[in-house]
Amino acid sequence: MIILLISALLIGGLLAVQASANLQLTRAVGTPYGAAVVQLGIAAGLLALAATLTGGIGALGGLGDVDAWKLAGGIASPLYITSAIMLFPRLGALASVGLFVAGQVLASIVLDLGGLLGLPDNTLGAGILVGAFAVIVGVTVVIRSQSSAPAASAAASQAVAAAAPEAGTQSGLPVAPQAASAGAPQAVPAAASGAGPAAAPHRAGWIVLGLIAGAALPVQGAVNAALRTDLSPPLAVGTVSFIVATLTITVVFGLLRAAGRTPPLRFRPLAAMPRWGWLGGVAAAVYVTATLLLIPRIGAATTVALTVTGQQLASAVIDHFGLFRLPPRPLTKARLGGLTALVIGCALVQFA
Repeated sequence: MIILLISALLIGGLLAVQASANLQLTRAVGTPYGAAVVQLGIAAGLLALAATLTGGIGALGGLGDVDAWKLAGGIASPLYITSAIMLFPRLGALASVGLFVAGQVLASIVLDLGGLLGLPDNTLGAGILVGAFAVIVGVTVVIRSQSSAPAASAAASQAVAAAAPEAGTQSGLPVAPQAASAGAPQAVPAAASGAGPAAAPHRAGWIVLGLIAGAALPVQGAVNAALRTDLSPPLAVGTVSFIVATLTITVVFGLLRAAGRTPPLRFRPLAAMPRWGWLGGVAAAVYVTATLLLIPRIGAATTVALTVTGQQLASAVIDHFGLFRLPPRPLTKARLGGLTALVIGCALVQFA
């Protein structure tokens, strides 16, 4: 049992690693939407291969009898991935993941209390209310602690600016507006520091995006759980989810390309991308499959609580040490307090 609990904690950290790796993929291909197409396509291919090798791929033959809404869970993946690509360089890994967690917790409460998407009804206890409040307080503290440290933000901006030639120009990839939004230096100073009168409205928009993207994850989990009642093998469920996700982001990317709102995919700079830049698709496939396997063994509440905690802790480490070529954001006392509130809040909500 201890091994399963530790595994759930480590798997949660994959979400933070996934978003960080996807930033490198975005810088290489020149567009966050194109990067999401590549990453989700890799995940779908890996899961399809695993399902074939384990004999679970045959379950896809029953898709014709499945209700259409049970196939929609994969739509959440491109929303989460593109949101993470946009938010990480602007708000930092810890603040971004804090918003995702807040969205997850609040959406989980709504799903449980309303008995939505086939989930059983749950009563609203004091532990859930206190936990949700602690999560909101933790997210607020983390975000405000970043805007109150202009010197650190300036240093972070300089670090990203210094790294930009390696990620863009030296790889032969001109920095387009979409690439800038995924980590180029022009996008970071205003958003990361929160300075200036125009920064507040933009920051509010990124915060709302983070909450919505986080809320999509428990909805995806509930939909995939419903799908598993029709398609038993978890690898088959994961394959369907990522095929839907890949098709969704491909359509979005195609529409944006037709409207001239995003540049075309560039493959040549991929040769200069660090190898860990490919980890996004692998992390996504492992996370979805592992959670489907862990939930029947240790329960949904325990799985969610541990994966969310692992996600927060990994993001704090990535921020503090500036891993994956992200600008370092030291773990101050205020941010540590916010992180602690997030962890306690998640535990109260999930175990109440």
